[in-house]
Amino acid sequence: MTGNTAGWVAVVRSVVTLGPLGIAASGLAADRPDAEIVLAREAEAAGYSTVWLAGGQGNNLPVIDRIVRATGRIQAASGIIPVDVVPAAEVARTYADLEESFPGRFVVGLGGAHGPRPLRSLNAYLDTLDGRDAGTSAGSVPASSRVLAALGPAVLALARDRASGAYPYLVTPDYVGKARATLGAGPALAVLLAVIPEVDPATARATAAESLRFFVTTPGYRRSFLRMGFTEPEIDGLEPRFLDAVTAWGDVDSIVARVREYHAAGADQVVLRITGDAGGDKGSGPFGGLLRRFAEAILP
Repeated sequence: MTGNTAGWVAVVRSVVTLGPLGIAASGLAADRPDAEIVLAREAEAAGYSTVWLAGGQGNNLPVIDRIVRATGRIQAASGIIPVDVVPAAEVARTYADLEESFPGRFVVGLGGAHGPRPLRSLNAYLDTLDGRDAGTSAGSVPASSRVLAALGPAVLALARDRASGAYPYLVTPDYVGKARATLGAGPALAVLLAVIPEVDPATARATAAESLRFFVTTPGYRRSFLRMGFTEPEIDGLEPRFLDAVTAWGDVDSIVARVREYHAAGADQVVLRITGDAGGDKGSGPFGGLLRRFAEAILP
């Protein structure tokens, strides 16, 4: 495979291997400092391949380190490390420490480049992780262990050429098919899917609307929604056609059917971000039961 992004030529290389099902560790109880570990252990026991740790504008490297050391095989992925906040040298040091004892367990998800030239910022960050920055001796993170949060065509191309794949959120199966065409057959495509285990349409859509309210005001996501064919009134009004297209709600069978649509469109892994009442106490109770039921229905 050859291509060019920001002056870099892509070459054939190994890529990260992602199993078909991941779980997002988001909205965990603030009064339970071990909540991520409890979730990771339960997901591992159920057969999930990866637990994704939200980054936002913070540093999730310490949590990733704890999860990797407290579990046996499940991958811990940063979803995402904000490159404007966390120094590349710190990421490289954490990766080197974990890779030495737990090879392949830390998937380095990157994103959050803002400012007037986000692609330039992201490329510069990747340069440091490649070990091309003479000003750091922290080591490197190979492209085969990196995944980029990507929505638009430019960052998808960067994910193809300078990382191991892409991690989009709030997208449709049709988007996934087009993203797969951009990435090609080799790179990994992990899709974060908002899952609402609620059968009442009004309640489910109200939950979906609340979770999307911030994203419809974010320029990058808004451009993505428009590229996918939604109208300004649909986005601003959080209309049912829009909400239903970028989330999965209903009973277990309905949600499993939606997950399979994303797999069929080209996703290697669908990452479940379970929201609503059942997602409020991750790792136990109703949530733990859902975790196992989804795994039983989806995994081979």
